[in-house]
Amino acid sequence: MLYLISQSILDAADHTPWEPYCSWLRLFSYISLRSAGAAVTALALSWWLGPHMIAWLKRLKFGQDYVDKAEDAGGLSNRINKKGTPTMGGLMIVLTLDLAALLWARWNTHILLTVLSIVVLSGLGFYDDYTKITRQNSKGAASSLKLYVQFILAGFIAVYLWLLPSTSRLVTEVMVPFYKYPVLIGATGTVVGLIITVLSIVGSSNAVNLTDGLDGLAIGCTVIVACVFLVLTYVAGNAVMARYLQVDYVSGAGELTVVCAAMIGAGLGFLWFNCHPARVFMGDTGSLALGGALGIMAVLIHQPLLLIIAGGIFVMEAGSVILQTAYFKFSRRRYGEGRRIFLMTPIHHHFEKLGWYESQIVTRFYILGLLFAVVALATLKIR
Repeated sequence: MLYLISQSILDAADHTPWEPYCSWLRLFSYISLRSAGAAVTALALSWWLGPHMIAWLKRLKFGQDYVDKAEDAGGLSNRINKKGTPTMGGLMIVLTLDLAALLWARWNTHILLTVLSIVVLSGLGFYDDYTKITRQNSKGAASSLKLYVQFILAGFIAVYLWLLPSTSRLVTEVMVPFYKYPVLIGATGTVVGLIITVLSIVGSSNAVNLTDGLDGLAIGCTVIVACVFLVLTYVAGNAVMARYLQVDYVSGAGELTVVCAAMIGAGLGFLWFNCHPARVFMGDTGSLALGGALGIMAVLIHQPLLLIIAGGIFVMEAGSVILQTAYFKFSRRRYGEGRRIFLMTPIHHHFEKLGWYESQIVTRFYILGLLFAVVALATLKIR
């Protein structure tokens, strides 16, 4: 919005006595300035909105006023002691992120698709959180319903990108990390590309949701991944840098840098209130939306599989659940009783059961997240 306003003023002042006084508005054409502005705006809005949002959620009694059966059975006393802490804090993240992005970004297809995914998935998460709160001891929205909405959204985005001539190659040409050329093209590439696009969005959304189990864990790891995509989106949207680093240039993708910056600012602002001991929880309202946003941005810069590396923590969390469930079902058929690989999943609960303090787990996962981030950024040069 600020970009459009600044350009309108520059056009109106062109060849007039006001032109020298308006020249500073050209700064708004630089993605670097607008990204910094988006980050600061989102952070400042979060700091201002946080106390009001927490107080509002408490007045509405939007908190977990029951002991989760899984947590109780697992003996996770530190989680049970947080009874009554308000949830749906993801509303603050989504609101500040969207406002900052729409204010500072130059609107294009990439921005609108990303904002659309954030809004839709945030609404889905809100419904899930609201169902848990209003129906105590409820598991929230049915898993089938959540997957249905996620696949509908991801399918729409995949088909839209495929049908749009300017973005069709994001789907029809399959790229992999550490390799500069497409590994699949043509009809086969299209089918595989559509599947990868859908799974990237749905998988990322659910993986971040599974990570949201300890104070500051999900949002901190999300900020780390957003920092990686801050660099990747800028490179992908800059023709000179993309050519030099031999990565795929995607016209308009540079504006996603502004969204990444807004996500970093909103995430750090939320972490201010979500760090241990948390004053507010993100809930599915935030985790589903943030995960989906990372997935769609990975697709829009033509590097969906790179998210597996950059979001290694999320892969660990989701992978532990998949392995635990699969092995339990296999062992029950094979030995007559279900057996487990981990003490509890997602895997951060496994370490809780081992006696690790919550702050230890979160800090060590941050360190691992940074290592994954370095490897992901290394793909820019190692190709």
